[in-house]
Amino acid sequence: MSKNLDVIITKNETETHAALEAFKLKNPNAIIGFVPTMGALHEGHLSLIREAKNQCDFVVCSIFVNPTQFNNADDLKRYPRTIEADQVLLESVACDLLLVPTVDAVYPSGVPAYEIDLEGLDQGMEGQFRPGHFKGVCMVVERLFAMVLPQKGFFGAKDFQQLAVIRKMKAVRNLPIEIIGVTIKRAENGLALSSRNALLSDEERENAQLIYRALEAGVDFGQMNRNSTDIVAKIQSFFTGTDFEVEYIAIVDNDTLLTVDAVNENATICIVVYYRNVRLIDNIPFIFKTSAVS
Repeated sequence: MSKNLDVIITKNETETHAALEAFKLKNPNAIIGFVPTMGALHEGHLSLIREAKNQCDFVVCSIFVNPTQFNNADDLKRYPRTIEADQVLLESVACDLLLVPTVDAVYPSGVPAYEIDLEGLDQGMEGQFRPGHFKGVCMVVERLFAMVLPQKGFFGAKDFQQLAVIRKMKAVRNLPIEIIGVTIKRAENGLALSSRNALLSDEERENAQLIYRALEAGVDFGQMNRNSTDIVAKIQSFFTGTDFEVEYIAIVDNDTLLTVDAVNENATICIVVYYRNVRLIDNIPFIFKTSAVS
């Protein structure tokens, strides 16, 4: 266990439990908050830390690029790793503890067999294009929860399906933790903040605002035409003749994540686009305007 700036650094479960027990000895009723990440931190991650600081007495952030949730070896290899810069950012928002485990620390007996019934929440969208992804996500998050033992876990709403899956995993496993979703943090041009944005140039990040513009146009179009097929076609048209390659556009029910034929207030547009070989994900909910009553 060590300290870098004002952040305690731990590398395994034993060190993490020791640090938490030392804090709880002086603060027996303390609420522990946890923000699991894969690093390459940005303002979106920091917004999670800030929200955790608002609600909790002690905040843990983990940085672990989990190999079990990548089904593409090149994607795993390309994922940005900026641990020193990440530590400085965490200190700037007064994160209390940074857990930076090795693969062996997370999976001391090797990657285990892991099964969980998510009642179909993992089948569409990411589940269709990244087979096994959510099994890997659930496995590592459940393992990290055991390493940290938090009362509250904070996750970004940008990963819409992942948030739903983690909530289901918590319910299925009956874990004593509250899962809190935090609103998407965006750049000034609307681009959802993501660690993968670091793989784009400044010009490319500016161009990537097209994704949010297309989503906004879809929501606006839905005010007049609630047919999902028509809305998807409207969004798709923004990318015709561009360097963007749409992997999927799905309009889903917020609870079941099943695609819907007609949108309502309980529907969200989810999108994945490749730009310069970088996979970018975003979503936007439908909010319908009400007419003023005279």
